[in-house]
Amino acid sequence: MRKEDKGTIIAQIADTVKEYSCFYLAETATLNAEKTSNLRRACFKEGIKMMVVKNALLHKALEGLDADYTPLYSSLKGSTTMFFSNVGNAPAKLIKEFRKTSEDLVLKAAYVEEGFYIGADQLDTLVAIKSKNELIAEVIALLQSPAKNVVSALQSGGSTLHGVLQTLSER
Repeated sequence: MRKEDKGTIIAQIADTVKEYSCFYLAETATLNAEKTSNLRRACFKEGIKMMVVKNALLHKALEGLDADYTPLYSSLKGSTTMFFSNVGNAPAKLIKEFRKTSEDLVLKAAYVEEGFYIGADQLDTLVAIKSKNELIAEVIALLQSPAKNVVSALQSGGSTLHGVLQTLSER
């Protein structure tokens, strides 16, 4: 590969890393063509970008960025496939679901919301991370709860008062 081509690929990897808020590194070398195709389809369906990269080029691309990605460098061995997403737990859910049918996909490391997760044992932790939309929904539900209680109390009080007045008028 020519030096100009390597520079282009490094720039492309760096731009992709900047574009997404999280990325996962996984080992996919033992996947056959059918399983790889199924994985790519699942990624497309979930809105996850999948990219197979050379470790040396990924290392140079990460070095050229503003953030410090040194904890990930030890994971850059063997073949590396990157999964990019703006939803922190989406790739983890995809990997966990895919591993039910094939043990060939192994998580190496992940960078999620400025945090590093190294090793395959972190998969359950990554699945449990709530996405931004899930957190917003929880906060809205918590904020709505007191308002619903007040409205409910006012409505029930109104019907009780109406019942008392009706009973008094009948007597």
